[in-house]
Amino acid sequence: MQAAALEATLHACNEAATAAHVAFEEKAAKPPALRKHTYQQIKTRWNLGAQAAQHAIKKTCDAYTTLRANLRNGNYGKPGSKRYERAAGKPVTFRADAAQPYDDRMLSWQHKQRTVSIWTTAGRMKNVAFTGEPGQLAVVAAHRKGESDLLCRGGQWYLLVTCDIAEAEGNAHPVGFVGVDLGIVNIATTSTGKRHSGRRLNRRREADRELRTKLQQQNTKSAKRRARKHAGKEKRRARDINHKISKRIVVEANGGTSRASEAERGGAPVAESPWKT
Repeated sequence: MQAAALEATLHACNEAATAAHVAFEEKAAKPPALRKHTYQQIKTRWNLGAQAAQHAIKKTCDAYTTLRANLRNGNYGKPGSKRYERAAGKPVTFRADAAQPYDDRMLSWQHKQRTVSIWTTAGRMKNVAFTGEPGQLAVVAAHRKGESDLLCRGGQWYLLVTCDIAEAEGNAHPVGFVGVDLGIVNIATTSTGKRHSGRRLNRRREADRELRTKLQQQNTKSAKRRARKHAGKEKRRARDINHKISKRIVVEANGGTSRASEAERGGAPVAESPWKT
C-alpha cells in the first residue's frame, strides 16, 4: 500500500516535470516564468500539492540549466554536430522513477520512532518506518538540513538526505606525519616505505585502450554507444581504486587498525534501505 502510493507520487511528479515543455517552446527556463505558464495546470492535472508543483517546476528549470552548461562546455560536441543538435533540439524528459525532492513541508522526521510523515498524491502518509546503519542514523538526526530526495531503486525505497556538518579544525601541532609520493608504476608510495602499486590499473587501462581502438575502427552507431558507456566505466573504476588507496593511506597516517579491514574492503558498511516493496 505504501509502496504503491509512493510509486504513484513519483510518476505524477515526473510526468508533471516532463510536461513543462513550455520551458523549451517558450524559452521560459527560469522558475518565475515557468510557473506563470504551468503552475495551475500541473496542480490540477496531476493532483499535486503546492510544494510538489513548485519542486516539479524547479526540477525542470534545473535540468535545462544543466543542459545549457553541457552544451556550452562542449560535452555534446561542437555546435552543428548530430549529437549537439539532438540534445539541443528536443525538450528535456524525466524517467518515471526519477528522484523527487522533498522539503520540510512535505516530509517530517520522527527520529526516536524512526518514522517519517511524507506527502503523496493519495494524501499524507504517517508512521512510515525507515532504517539504516546506527552511525548514519545518528548523523541524520543531528545534522540533517534542507531537502531530501525520494528515490526507488530495485524495488527498494530510499530517502537521500542532505546533512550540514561543520569541518573539524586541522591539527596545527601533529605528533608525526606521513609523506606521499605519487607516480605511475606505483600510484602512491608513503615515507614509511609502503607502496600502492598501479599495476592492476595500468593493465586495465591497456585493455580499455585496445577496446576503444577496436570500437573506433568499427565506426557504427552501436560501437559509438558502447564506447561512450565504457568510457564512464573506465572513470568510475579509476576513481574507485584511487579512493581505496587514499583510505588505506589515511588509516596508516592515523596509526590505527580498527578500520583497516573496512579500508581493505573499500568502504564502510552499506546502509539498509528504508522501505522494501
